Formats: sequence, C-alpha cells, structure tokens
Amino acid sequence: MNGVIKVEATPQDEAARAGWLYYVGGLTQDQIAAEMGVSRQRAQRLVSRATADGLVHVRLEHKITACLELETALCKRFGLRICRVAPSLPDGSDPARAFAPLAAALVEQVLARPDPQVIAFGTGRALSVMVEELTPTPASQHKIVSLIGNIAPDGSASFYDVIMRIADKLQVPHYPMLVPVISETPAERALFNRLKPVQSVLQLAGDADATFVGVGQMGDDAPLFKDGFITRAELSDLQKAGAVGEVVGGVFDAQGRYIDTETTARIGSIRLEPGRAASVIGIAGGAAKLAAIRGAITGRLINGLVTDERTARALLAQD
Repeated sequence: MNGVIKVEATPQDEAARAGWLYYVGGLTQDQIAAEMGVSRQRAQRLVSRATADGLVHVRLEHKITACLELETALCKRFGLRICRVAPSLPDGSDPARAFAPLAAALVEQVLARPDPQVIAFGTGRALSVMVEELTPTPASQHKIVSLIGNIAPDGSASFYDVIMRIADKLQVPHYPMLVPVISETPAERALFNRLKPVQSVLQLAGDADATFVGVGQMGDDAPLFKDGFITRAELSDLQKAGAVGEVVGGVFDAQGRYIDTETTARIGSIRLEPGRAASVIGIAGGAAKLAAIRGAITGRLINGLVTDERTARALLAQD
C-alpha cells in the first residue's frame, strides 16, 4: 500500500501539465507530445488551452489531481502539516525548477501576514532557485534571518547563501549569520557564537515564525563536500557513523537523529530541534535526496515538504 488516495482527474489536468512542460520545462511541442504520448496537434492545443484558461502564468495556477493526491498521501503517511507537490520535469532536468515556484508561493503567504514575521532560511541550490521565483514585493515589516554561516573557507561569501538576494528583492530587513560555515576547531566556533551580533541572530532564528530549508544528501556528492567545507576523509567518517542527510549543516542518520562528531561541532549553524512548533518547510527533490528527505521527516526535523511528483511517489513507495 502506498497511501495514495485516488481522486477523479479533471479535463484541465492535461492542459496544465502541457503548459507546465512548455513554460517551466522549456520543452518544444514535439517534445511535449512525446512526453505525454499525444499527437503534436493535441500538444499544441493543450498548451494553448493552458494559456487561454489561465492555468499557467509564471506559476502553475491549476492543481493537477495527481499532485493533490500525493500531497494528501504524504501528509497522512508522515504526519506533515503541509505538503506541496509539483509536476515532475523530464529526466535530466533540474527537479528544483519544478517545485521552486511552489516554495516561493509558501514564502509569499508568510510575507502576506499583517503581523510582523521572522522568517528563517537555510541555503542551497533549491532555495537559490526559489528566490528567482519570488515576486518582488516590499515587505519591510518583516525580518529574515539566516540559519547557517555564510563565509567559505577562503573568506569568500558562500555561493548559495540566499539572505542577501531575498533582502534585495523584497526590501526586507535581513540578519545574516556572519560566521564561517565551518570553523577550524570547535573552540573557534564557540568563540564566534559568543559574539554579541551572532547571539542576536541565533536568538532571532530560534524564535522564527516560519523556516525554509534545503535538505542535503550525504553520499559522495554531498553538498558539504562538493562545496569544499569538509574533506573526503571527514565525509567518509560521517558516512561510517550513519549519516544520510543534513539540514543547515546538522548531519543526521536515517532516523533523523543528529550525529555528533568533531567535524559537526565545527559547523556554524543553528541546529533545528525535532518537533518545532512553528512551520519548518523542507524544499528538496531528486533520487539522490530520498534517504535524506525521509530521515528529516522521520526525525521531525521538518514538518512540511515541497517536492516533485517523482520524489513524492518514491517516498510513498518505500516501506
């Protein structure tokens, strides 16, 4: 049993999917025809209908039935508060391009609240793509804060830090965590954390009304390793300790339990405690991230998920 609840498809489903593949996936009408198993003429009509009916602008405005089914099933199976599932793009496409608009819409819902909000963000490619999808609307009554350091080992700013880009786009007060992503020693990291400006950021992030994070894998393509923050030997040690994923630098095992080593003690980030009362939305997808996503959900490190169809089905298919 995969937990998927069947809902009758609507006539607009095909048009919405075709529009998504055309406008987001960048496919030609011939490619859409092949992908959906229809004639080129029908693909052309479906794309035209998606536009005429207002199903696709920059974002998908029609909820495809299959995606709604998956959202319901994921929430029911894993006890998630909120779930958004985007139609998958063809093999070889960046899955983040599919679900980033849905993540941006959730951020905008928080920004639309009348009361001042504190919104915390992690880093990573998925969140960087999400920033591109945000509507540039001033939101000066709110605050955004980073959950992880933004300084690379060579002293440069971390490439996937999103706080500055969001602040520039939305004209919102921002609080970066001005510490290295990883320090030379645990003692050095502790010294950074005692600085008054860093203490202020830590307090702000700990009390965030909503949190949005990427979910990193811990295979040989782990972001922490690929981006030069940890060595191959350090990655190997973490893998031997059972690491399957990380959220803002907090490395965890298949049950979502944090792994404590000398390496993890040097990472300059806020550890998300399990079962936080406020929303903690994970934004991630792709086969390489399945174990990491499931671990984050199992350990209640996140209570919401934005992903794509293919990832959602794979999560539900696992025992």
